[in-house]
Amino acid sequence: MDLKEKILAGEIFVYPTDTIYGLGCNALDVVAVSKLKEIKMRDKDKPLSVIAPSKQWILDNCVVEEELVDKYLPGPYTLLLKKKYFNFLFECSETELIGVRIPDNDFTREIQESGVPFITTSVNVSGESSITKISELPEKLIERVDHIVDVGPLNGKPSTLVLNGKEISR
Repeated sequence: MDLKEKILAGEIFVYPTDTIYGLGCNALDVVAVSKLKEIKMRDKDKPLSVIAPSKQWILDNCVVEEELVDKYLPGPYTLLLKKKYFNFLFECSETELIGVRIPDNDFTREIQESGVPFITTSVNVSGESSITKISELPEKLIERVDHIVDVGPLNGKPSTLVLNGKEISR
């Protein structure tokens, strides 16, 4: 199976972003999203962000000006945007907002070829430090994912949040 088929089949990935290593899967696959939340030990109602398959997808599904999307994406930013439809990606975010990213790296471009939104959350267990090297992954996590994509050490800074056009420090 190629990467697109693996994503569409609901497989779980540890993968590089342009900032830290992430944990992700097809955001449209409810079973995969539930499994990812279990792996991360994340509260079921805490929102998850997605890597958008394209800028056009963001414009089609979120309330946002194109200029804002062009200003920040691709890059190390997560745009917190109002969903056009409240139930859209409800398994990822039960609120009216959803975090949307397009990391600036080769693996993101490969993910986008699947044509589906892809969960992007830090690979660490909730509350623990971000992971910048695959060697930092806990064994219990390694055993539960389907694929690990290692591109070497990353810079370690989580993406900057952008809400209503304003950058928010984490």
